[in-house]
Amino acid sequence: MGNCFAAPASSSAKVDATHTSHPASESLKTASKTTPSARSSVTIPSYSWRSSAESLPTPRSESEILSSPHVKAFSFTELKNATRNFRPDSLLGEGGFGYVFKGWIDQHSLSAAKPGSGMVVAVKKLKPEGFQGHKEWLTEVNYLGQLHHPNLVKLIGYCSDGDNRLLVYEFLPKGSLENHLFRRGAQPLSWATRIKVAIGAARGLSFLHDAEEQVIYRDFKAANILLDAEFNAKLSDFGLAKAGPTGDKTHVSTQVMGTHGYAAPEYVATGRLTSKSDVYSFGVVMLELLSGRRAVDKTKPGVEQSLVEWAKPYLGDKRKLFRIMDIKLEGQYPQKAAHSAATLALHCLRSEPKARPRMSEVLTTLEQIQAPKTASQNSSAVHQTVTDPLRRSPMNQHRSPLNLTPSASPLQHHRKSPHVRRH
Repeated sequence: MGNCFAAPASSSAKVDATHTSHPASESLKTASKTTPSARSSVTIPSYSWRSSAESLPTPRSESEILSSPHVKAFSFTELKNATRNFRPDSLLGEGGFGYVFKGWIDQHSLSAAKPGSGMVVAVKKLKPEGFQGHKEWLTEVNYLGQLHHPNLVKLIGYCSDGDNRLLVYEFLPKGSLENHLFRRGAQPLSWATRIKVAIGAARGLSFLHDAEEQVIYRDFKAANILLDAEFNAKLSDFGLAKAGPTGDKTHVSTQVMGTHGYAAPEYVATGRLTSKSDVYSFGVVMLELLSGRRAVDKTKPGVEQSLVEWAKPYLGDKRKLFRIMDIKLEGQYPQKAAHSAATLALHCLRSEPKARPRMSEVLTTLEQIQAPKTASQNSSAVHQTVTDPLRRSPMNQHRSPLNLTPSASPLQHHRKSPHVRRH
């Protein structure tokens, strides 16, 4: 689940000294523990996926969530067999949430299969964290059990057996975007691959935001963007996802949770959550794609520790943009397209949430950057309604072969980092 930092009710944020293992990210998460007896009262808002016209009752009880026909309820014994008893050589990753193991199941019956046969899956085994860990686990089952989209990771099933809480996902052989950008020894991603990943992630967020019942992802970051064999991006880890505002409401007031460096400043300061909070986080990831630098890097000097603060002055200046571009690209990127991408990131990072573009607009711009002529023809109707000057930015197409990286983790590896939370 997400690592979180907790912010008290006062204006000053308090960083929890407890570290979890999200790699490069400091997350926002509650320190409070509730006894397991409180679990039965958990209710989570429901969302139907786009292909269904049926509206599910909201909120849903735990029993309703777990009885979903779209996910399989595994026994703990089944998952022990699927992962060879969670053997160390099946371990794919470890983090604050627990461990991720590689497993095999039969493609048709979904029962455990022999290693090397059947369908490969990723099994996330959560550390016991009391009520909060269970709540995030249940939230993920609720959302991914209903929301289906090519750019969301597919949840195959879950296990709730005694104190054991596990999730079974499709296996994504290229691992997380974070590993490809920041792991030592990783083959650098080409410009074309970076834009492809950004487009896939934007499609996933746009789907959530434009759903009939809006979903705010709340923990968008490089570690939660997983990649399949063709570098198609899929959003993972929905433990912090939240129902968007309804009716005349403009925001959702909630406990501050997310990841330091990615979370929108107005959300951290006030606890007021909107879809534009996700847009800000997307802008941060765009900066990571452009620069090859982490959102927060304590090894850097002064202002360079914060990617946003360091990069912002260069984003709108064509002549200075090269100073923040990833040196691993070795200059192999189209300058006009890079400037358009930087301008897009700058718009996503605007201080005023209402001034940030919607994710559907972000997606349109990225598609223009990838293939300007085709995107212009296919979305002319969209452009007529967009007044943001970003739409008039010149863009070029630049294609280069995809770089394959030998990462095999289906879920993000994690480093220890502090979390923040609002009570």
